[in-house]
Amino acid sequence: MVKAALIGFGWWGKNLAKSMEGDNPLIHFTRIVTKDLDDAAEYCKSRHIKLSDEYLDALADPDITAVVLATPHSMHAEQIIAAAQAGKHVFCEKPLALKHQDAIAAIRACEENRVILAVGQNKRFWPSMSKLREVVANGTLGTLMHIEGHYSNEHSTKFFSDWREKPTESPAGGLTGTGIHIIDAMVNLAGSASEVSAHIASFRAGKDPRDATSVNVRFQNGVSAYFAMVRATPIFWRVHAFGDIGSVEAIGETECIVRQNGGQVERFNFAPIDSIKAELDAFANSIDSQGKLPYPISTEEMNQTIGLFEAIVKSINEQSTVKVSI
Repeated sequence: MVKAALIGFGWWGKNLAKSMEGDNPLIHFTRIVTKDLDDAAEYCKSRHIKLSDEYLDALADPDITAVVLATPHSMHAEQIIAAAQAGKHVFCEKPLALKHQDAIAAIRACEENRVILAVGQNKRFWPSMSKLREVVANGTLGTLMHIEGHYSNEHSTKFFSDWREKPTESPAGGLTGTGIHIIDAMVNLAGSASEVSAHIASFRAGKDPRDATSVNVRFQNGVSAYFAMVRATPIFWRVHAFGDIGSVEAIGETECIVRQNGGQVERFNFAPIDSIKAELDAFANSIDSQGKLPYPISTEEMNQTIGLFEAIVKSINEQSTVKVSI
């Protein structure tokens, strides 16, 4: 079992903690760090968890092997680097960073200090997406040519923190909340992007935002793609990969449809899983195996994801087509 500190105990931090409350968890949170001590006091007392409001307390704790970051986006890179230098393995909620150069620096710090770096992209673990990747990898589609995606939800009306309203923390509408998951999926399928053109339509700002973001991407290998996200609308997930002899479509967490030339259609429905537990378990297994069981999202994919993320933000701000840094 990996002893870890949970940094941040807001809405998502509580979800991470809850995922490790079942039988035989692979990660045991022995410390929680939060600025709102009163909010976490009862939880920590009932579970004999240390509680503090300083990140350095966790880094100085010799009993802690890893940190799990559920903090504002702009803090991620600096916190990852500090943890790596303290010899702590790091699980960081998405996005890994808001700037590509910051992501590169964070990845480099973990490599230089030989600690595991994992990013919280729990949709990567959905059964529908596992099947989609399998179908693309086994050649059922022929040559991959095009990818489409959409991920929207109404979380902006349900789970609000003041920092999430700031454009400096949540640029490009729903990009940090939902779109980053689609970026991760597309990078995983097609690799590094070369250029992007994006647009945002805003209908209401403030604590209950309304906006729609659309993105067109070209990848270095010639694959084309587009995706969109809307705040706020009922939750919807779709990733659809097209080849020259077939296509595969993941809808929601558990449904996948494979279509092949000639009219053959296969539909797959899977049991749902706890994808937050799955990603934390994968992180723990990578630590326990000393990296022999790599975390499913490679640092190269993390790098490429934030490179594309930053280019999308730049494209929206400049209202132009932007080259993606590599």
